[in-house]
Amino acid sequence: MENKYPEKEIVDKIKLLEEKFRASGQDLSSYLEGLLHADYLNYWDYINLDTLLTLQQPRTSFKDEKIFIIYHQITELYFNLILWELEQMAAVDNIGLKFFKERLKRVIMYFDLLISSFAVMWKGMEREQFMKFRMSLLPASGFQSAQYRMIEIMCTDIQNLVYLEQREDYKDINLTNIDSLFDILYWQYGAKELATGEKTLTLKSFEEKYGTELKELIAKFRKNNLWKKYVYLDEKDDELTSLMKELDEKANVFWPLAHYKSAVKYLHKNPMDIAATGGTNWQKFLPPRFQKVIFYPELWTESEIKEWGKRWVDSELLDVVEK
Repeated sequence: MENKYPEKEIVDKIKLLEEKFRASGQDLSSYLEGLLHADYLNYWDYINLDTLLTLQQPRTSFKDEKIFIIYHQITELYFNLILWELEQMAAVDNIGLKFFKERLKRVIMYFDLLISSFAVMWKGMEREQFMKFRMSLLPASGFQSAQYRMIEIMCTDIQNLVYLEQREDYKDINLTNIDSLFDILYWQYGAKELATGEKTLTLKSFEEKYGTELKELIAKFRKNNLWKKYVYLDEKDDELTSLMKELDEKANVFWPLAHYKSAVKYLHKNPMDIAATGGTNWQKFLPPRFQKVIFYPELWTESEIKEWGKRWVDSELLDVVEK
């Protein structure tokens, strides 16, 4: 069999390796000996497949619960990819237009996959099974996805995440204490008891685990979120602005709408709607037109903001409700 690399090329590569290890105070010969004895890398070892397939642990005997678990795990992995891109963008001081657009397109691609994949939830489970196994999940809820809250914090100025009725009063975040601001973020109102306004156990547990981390993230990204990166970019073009709007729409209209579509199928019951797991108020929390979470309001017209999400809800959900 013909050697792929000529002898000189192999020697040159060994010399480069020797320089690399010498610079770090390491002995190349020891690493070469280790390489000689090491096993070949397998696909299943590289992605930890055996471990991965043990991470689905249903709480009931209903078969469709496994679908529910796997889908949410996939969702969290996509969230992690989005965060990975946002972290890279935040780490660059003088970010260039080309790099900005390339990374932004990746984030949008991940949201596209998230949005389309939600069909697994509303097409892939029997309603009868879901309505039974969901009761074993209390008080857990998808509301408790901290990674999605991190995405929101890293994408926009924090005042845009304040509860709609109080948003106008908190335009100047520099005058606002983070602790007090945290208590009026829009998603806080999605996990409070409708009758008393008290925080559900779902929300209390979430804050206990992630509250400090999220507050620290708010402080870190007040001046370094995606909007700030866009504003201070030396060079902008129409494509970049369109990409920012596309991200905004997909994160704050199509993604929550996909979630809402699933909730309507499983939890809508005339004349009364069933509460979501964890007691979250999905009827008011998920529809985009109610919360009007908009990452980049400066890029939209007044009429677009006024009608935010309304036509998508009307067109997408009519057939689901009727069924």
